[in-house]
Amino acid sequence: MSYEHLQVATDGAGVGVLTLDRPERLNAVNPRLAEELPAALASLAADDEIRVVVITGAGRGFCAGLDLQDPALLDQSRRAGRLDAFGWVGRWVLEMAACEKPVIAAVNGPAAGAGFGLALAADLRLVSSAATMTAGYVRIGLSPDAGVSYHLPRLIGLGPASDLLLTGRDVPADEALRLGLATAVLPAEGFADAVAAYATRLAAGPPVAFALTKRLLRQSLDTTLHAQLRDELTHVKTSFATADAREAMQAFVEKRRPVYRGH
Repeated sequence: MSYEHLQVATDGAGVGVLTLDRPERLNAVNPRLAEELPAALASLAADDEIRVVVITGAGRGFCAGLDLQDPALLDQSRRAGRLDAFGWVGRWVLEMAACEKPVIAAVNGPAAGAGFGLALAADLRLVSSAATMTAGYVRIGLSPDAGVSYHLPRLIGLGPASDLLLTGRDVPADEALRLGLATAVLPAEGFADAVAAYATRLAAGPPVAFALTKRLLRQSLDTTLHAQLRDELTHVKTSFATADAREAMQAFVEKRRPVYRGH
């Protein structure tokens, strides 16, 4: 499938890369991009050849949020828009949550507003040393969307989240790492290559175990200890029954790297 504002690439090593492609607008979101991203993500999520998904931006930005020069995304004149419980920002986040493969946000440049929310919704955030991360909603008189008020306090705590949301200030890469927003900060020079190397290493892992781990992590902050223990046992039994687990154990005995097939 071809897209107007999105590049989709695969590397043959199990990594699918989605690149937001409106560099002249710092990849700010217009109606077309809002539709394309969840569709492309769902396609990669359903492809057994893809084990890791990377989301990044073309040019010098990751995603500047809503394109304020294109107000169509906020048009509530149609009944469907007024009755939509999630809107495009909600669909972005829900599609990422539904993806049972590791999702990496490769934050190559400014991530603001809904672009900030997009990064937070990923499992891992690799951030360029030249990037900034910004909630920024209060700067234009808005409250958060794109799951920011859900993910941010879970990542960094309620107090620091309150600071970032109420001030709307820019967070440089080194502070993002210190707060826990960034999984790792990588040098701006050679950033794409470093992200590719990280994603390729991750893609060599066991897909079924990854999916089950993501399920457990997603529910962990909203469940009881008893329920989590039961689900852990159910999932580890499922993992034990896979050919990948048998391969890992055999590789351990033979002192070699396991080769996972995803079953």
